[in-house]
Amino acid sequence: MSTPTRASVGFRSERGPILIALMLTTGLVAIDSTILATAVPSIVQDLGGFAQFPWLFSVYLLAQAASVPVYAKLSDMVGRKPIILIGIGLFLLGSVLCGFAWSMPALIAFRAVQGLGAGAVQPMAITIAGDIYTVAERAKTQGYLASVWAISSVVGPTLGGVFSQFASWRWIFFVNVPLCILAAWMLMRTFHEKIEKRRHRVDYAGATLLTLGMSLLILAVLEGGQAWAWDSLWSIGAFVLAALLLVAFVLVERRAAEPVLPLWMFSRRLLVTTTLISLGVGAILIGLTSYVPTYLEGTIHVAPLVSGLAVAALTLGWPIAASLSGRFYLRIGFRNTALLGTTIAIVGALALAITSTHPSVAFVAISCFIVGLGMGLIATPTLIAAQSSVGWSERGVVTGTNLFARSIGSSVGVAVFGAIANAIIAESAGGEHDPATVQAASTAVFVAVAVVAVLTIAAGFAMPRARVEDVELSRQAPSPTD
Repeated sequence: MSTPTRASVGFRSERGPILIALMLTTGLVAIDSTILATAVPSIVQDLGGFAQFPWLFSVYLLAQAASVPVYAKLSDMVGRKPIILIGIGLFLLGSVLCGFAWSMPALIAFRAVQGLGAGAVQPMAITIAGDIYTVAERAKTQGYLASVWAISSVVGPTLGGVFSQFASWRWIFFVNVPLCILAAWMLMRTFHEKIEKRRHRVDYAGATLLTLGMSLLILAVLEGGQAWAWDSLWSIGAFVLAALLLVAFVLVERRAAEPVLPLWMFSRRLLVTTTLISLGVGAILIGLTSYVPTYLEGTIHVAPLVSGLAVAALTLGWPIAASLSGRFYLRIGFRNTALLGTTIAIVGALALAITSTHPSVAFVAISCFIVGLGMGLIATPTLIAAQSSVGWSERGVVTGTNLFARSIGSSVGVAVFGAIANAIIAESAGGEHDPATVQAASTAVFVAVAVVAVLTIAAGFAMPRARVEDVELSRQAPSPTD
């Protein structure tokens, strides 16, 4: 593994060029997650397939989420650098293919290639940061990485609108080409690893069963109530087949020499609780980013750009709190910092629900900012606690599992919040475009987000009271797989 000299955390330090490269690679995924939304009308006008366009988002999320555990395990076997470069290469290939797409089905297929690349890029960037920075330094570096998402939440939709209006929607994909090349060049030039050479037994069976099982499960959750009814044959069949594949996966992992998702992870209280917290973070995040714009646009008819800026307040609060979280967990511990963050998130979510009867962009932005502060104090310390509790050879799979849980939380959140909103809309006489109906549905979702935050704080209370010194010492303990 890489063992650079410890210096100050910043762009001018010895590790500064690596941090810049990681921020650039993170930016590829962050911008892509927001730039497409504003270009959808132009894409549909050019390619047709209006009924199919939601798959542009679903297939990307599906490919990204399902591939994360596999990449994470491979990075523990062969190193982070080759995996993140493979991810950048796939993302570049997918971007070029999307730019030349000739039909909606082709664009959907090429978005899946992009998703496979994103599945390697994001977790590897966070894992590399965990490798080269100490526990005390990681909060600030995670704040830098989180700030990329804050910037992208504003830059992405703006670029998407500019390209669609003044050039072509295809440029939202072509713009990734120079960014991918620059990111790959910087990583190859600045980031160097020393990997212990030994033979590995790749868990092909486990990787296949996990990918297929989780793909079916995420697909069933994303499309349930949308593409098909929850009680339809398609929905039931997808859930049943996913369950069977995952049961087979567990049986295979119990005998695998180097399992793609080691079962010992589920016997460690710290890893289990931080994974559950990550599930809650994913659900809270998707609940607000999905329904705040709908609420503002449907009740007081603000422009999409204004509603987007209100959501951006959440991604502004997140990196601010994340960069400061190190001061908290070094003093009061990981558990208490996470509990503090969850309490703040609950306050923000309740404020959003209570004030939703009087729609206001200012109230929404302030509430989202408060939730963002809470998220920064939840997500960053719990991820760092999980990373720091294991050695290099296990950090990739631990980081990947944490981010994978966040993706699952978002997927389940989409389904649950959508079911809540649709139930209220179905009972309303005004229809889905009636401001009162939109307000009622959004308020119910905001209350549900607050409930998720309460459940998340319950997982926080279950975290062990490990001090930073205890976690760092545990890294020296023999690996359970040795």
